[in-house]
Amino acid sequence: MTDLTGKTAVITGSARGIGKAIALRYAQLGANIVLNYTSNAAAADQALKEVLAHGGKAIAVKADISQAADVNRLFTQAKEQFGSIDLVVANAGLELLGAPIADLSDGQIDNMVNVNARGALLTLQRAARHTADHGRIIYIASTAIAGPVAGAGLYTATKAPGRYFAEVLAREVAERGITVNTIQPGPIDEAGVFIDSIPADSPFRGIQAAGRIADRIGKPKDVADAAEYLACDLAAWVSGTTLAVTGGLPQ
Repeated sequence: MTDLTGKTAVITGSARGIGKAIALRYAQLGANIVLNYTSNAAAADQALKEVLAHGGKAIAVKADISQAADVNRLFTQAKEQFGSIDLVVANAGLELLGAPIADLSDGQIDNMVNVNARGALLTLQRAARHTADHGRIIYIASTAIAGPVAGAGLYTATKAPGRYFAEVLAREVAERGITVNTIQPGPIDEAGVFIDSIPADSPFRGIQAAGRIADRIGKPKDVADAAEYLACDLAAWVSGTTLAVTGGLPQ
């Protein structure tokens, strides 16, 4: 069993969905947890209660990852609270589907670029500066970046840079024994648009589930399983790679 006792994990966008599932998993494995949220304080409070229920230590930090000062504060508070940082999961991001390029507003473009591209870079950069030697850095991408998807051009274009940043960073921190990898999930229920805008009875769910293992779309737990592997000793020599969590299909 993976043992993260005494290690500290910073997980962005962890008030709900994939980030929360990873936070809970790492807490179960003994890690100190630094939750992060931008605006949903109620969800963050609930996530914090669930993490603490595992008997570990945790804090929740409000920080907008698209703002350098906020990202600095997130890492500073983590180190002030727990002394060092061993695991960083760059999960926070925005989804936007059904938005043709011709119809995008300036505000949508700015928001998605700032959070998904700039936010990923700021998080990975600070992770490189603050993660202890032999630590782990993980970027959460999306299988949507595997190919063009009508109505998702802005989303996919802004998620793709993070994977490239992670691949480059893996080479830049290798001498310190830090691994940097990407998890690329397919459609994940109870996360992202499946919380915000896709009803439980939407036929889109069935379409996305068809042909996958057990004919279902993913769950946050599936991504947490991958995040556990990349955090454990078994993955100590795995770096600069992308692990697809798709149930057998690319999208």
